[in-house]
Amino acid sequence: MVSEKKTMEIIKTSELVYRYPVEEGETPQNALDGVDLTIEKGSFVVVLGHNGSGKSTLAKHMNAVLIPASGKVLVDGMDTAAEENLLEVRRRVGMVFQNPDNQIVANVVEEDVAFGPENLGVPTEEIRRRVDASLRAVGMEQFADHAPHMLSGGQKQRIAIAGVIAMTPECIVLDESTAMLDPAGRREVLDTVQYLNRERGITVILITHHMNEAAYADRVVVMDHGKVAMDGTPMEILTQVERLQALGLSAPPTVQLLHALRGAGWDVSLDALTVEDCADQICRALGA
Repeated sequence: MVSEKKTMEIIKTSELVYRYPVEEGETPQNALDGVDLTIEKGSFVVVLGHNGSGKSTLAKHMNAVLIPASGKVLVDGMDTAAEENLLEVRRRVGMVFQNPDNQIVANVVEEDVAFGPENLGVPTEEIRRRVDASLRAVGMEQFADHAPHMLSGGQKQRIAIAGVIAMTPECIVLDESTAMLDPAGRREVLDTVQYLNRERGITVILITHHMNEAAYADRVVVMDHGKVAMDGTPMEILTQVERLQALGLSAPPTVQLLHALRGAGWDVSLDALTVEDCADQICRALGA
């Protein structure tokens, strides 16, 4: 049953445990091991972690692609394990996956974006409005009548995001959605989700292994062996060079450079996550 309780949380996990099926005779391992996490509405959260850390498994619980072995996942107060909540959970939390080709289902861009609302039984006039608005939101309105397979990787991901937006979600989860893209494509997708978060108020959860993408978030969560290992602001997390290394991750290149300079005796701070801020730190240290 859909809860009427209003909350500032869009997603809440409590003692979340998940195990993938194993062959007979093998011992199942917890891919998620007692995860307690709350995602606030309107926030931009980046989830980091090495391969096998549980970050993508966590993402798939956020719109009921996976159901907990034990514990709970609540989306706007709705239990994802309750079958009657499934449609509404997936409407409120949209997923964008790693390979956009697996998410594009039509031969024309605007038809692909319309696919989700059509399946929900949305009236034709409203579908037209949603398609136009969604393509405009991701800066792809001029490609409405193009064939998706002719677009670049970054453009395809923006079309996939538009298809999710057309379902009017409150939250978008991007599961390694920039992993297959070149730097220009990653920048396109990051610009798009930043706009949706800041201008539209859509909650964004970005699962990634690109450390520099975390600098633009409100909050960074680091997963390790199915548990939350670190949780804080980008500045709090990304400047902990040794701690990140212990978790199989590298700090952003700017932080690594400043960390090396500090080790060589330079008077620089690690709290420069962007290239511009890093350059300013070095210039000040040089007296320029």
